[in-house]
Amino acid sequence: MKRQMKKKALIIGGGVAGLTAAIVLEKNNVEAWVIERNDRPLKKLLLTGNGKCNYWNQDQALSHYHSTTEDLLPALMTSSRQQEVFSFFNSIGIIPRIKNGYYYPFSNQASSIAELLYLSAKEQKVNFLTNVLAEEVIYQNNQFIVNPKTEKITGDLLIVATGSNAYPRTGSDGIGYQIAKSFGHQIIPVLPALVQLKIKGNYTKDWKGIRCDARLVGLVNGKVIQEENGELQLTEYGISGICTLNISSKLARSLATGDKVEVAIHFLPWLNSKKEVQAYLEQRANHFPSRTLEELMETILPYKLVHVLFDYYKVDYKKSWDNFTSQEKNTVSEFLFQHKVEVIGTNSFDQAQVCSGGVPLTEVNLDSLESKKKKNLYFVGEILDVNGDCGGYNLGFAFLSGMVVGKKVGIDK
Repeated sequence: MKRQMKKKALIIGGGVAGLTAAIVLEKNNVEAWVIERNDRPLKKLLLTGNGKCNYWNQDQALSHYHSTTEDLLPALMTSSRQQEVFSFFNSIGIIPRIKNGYYYPFSNQASSIAELLYLSAKEQKVNFLTNVLAEEVIYQNNQFIVNPKTEKITGDLLIVATGSNAYPRTGSDGIGYQIAKSFGHQIIPVLPALVQLKIKGNYTKDWKGIRCDARLVGLVNGKVIQEENGELQLTEYGISGICTLNISSKLARSLATGDKVEVAIHFLPWLNSKKEVQAYLEQRANHFPSRTLEELMETILPYKLVHVLFDYYKVDYKKSWDNFTSQEKNTVSEFLFQHKVEVIGTNSFDQAQVCSGGVPLTEVNLDSLESKKKKNLYFVGEILDVNGDCGGYNLGFAFLSGMVVGKKVGIDK
């Protein structure tokens, strides 16, 4: 009886999604070849979470994931697939440190996850072709050929795991989008996500370096589209911090279409209206009648921020609350409740942790992530039009999508 030849899968990109797919493929008796432009895979992973690598989150609510076709996410991000990711973590030997639902390697080092992925890939006999840039892919004689004019790397299946345009210094140059286009796919415009926001105003140079807790409300043409709480970082160009990054994806896409984009900053996030702010200040002033407004704000807002805000709104913070007119009290209560800023842009791909946009979910089969345009062509990770919030969601999707392809191809081989 003639022995069946193993199928050969070419995986362009040696990141988390690519290596996860390769490991699962080899476990399912599919020959996996990872084509990586750097001298070693997983270079981008080492930068994750400031080197600590938040790779998963206990809260897997779909509200933490974003796409231009969010109605398709439930079919992709199923609870059973999330459980399979946990099994994969155990299979490669990850020991987690869990803090408030955030998963880190117990060593607190991103290099630990990288080493385990690489070690597991080698144990499964995954093949690596490093220092190879996949510049062109064609399909000929029932095979995919990577770099047909030079290396001529051939395979039965092609898995595009090239990432996005974020962190270009790690080799993420968007080549995967060109490969997808060459096989008939459209690309949802790729924009920076999990990125800092630039705002209008010349006072930002004065609040540079301030950090405080706040609630941010993203507004597009006056309509609320997303709210986030957390530490806000004020910069010379605008705003940063996790709460800023989490609202940036939707705001960046609205900016690209010419909408008016604003952020309402709630510097007293435990108060829910201007009326509550004024009542709070009245109560505090009654308790400390001899103190100026500046003194009343001690321990509530950073000293420097008090000066920047009150100077911007031309409020004399050296006066006591009782000496303010009704109109002045209204003004103070309004801007402490919500200081609205106009967003005029984002920082570049260099500062973006991930991107939004990419290959539309409508153009892949959600049970396998196989292209609807070309048989045996698959997409995993950030090249797809899916991006997550801060907190391990983007790495989580990389693991999950890599597993989906690896498992499905293994079953169908």
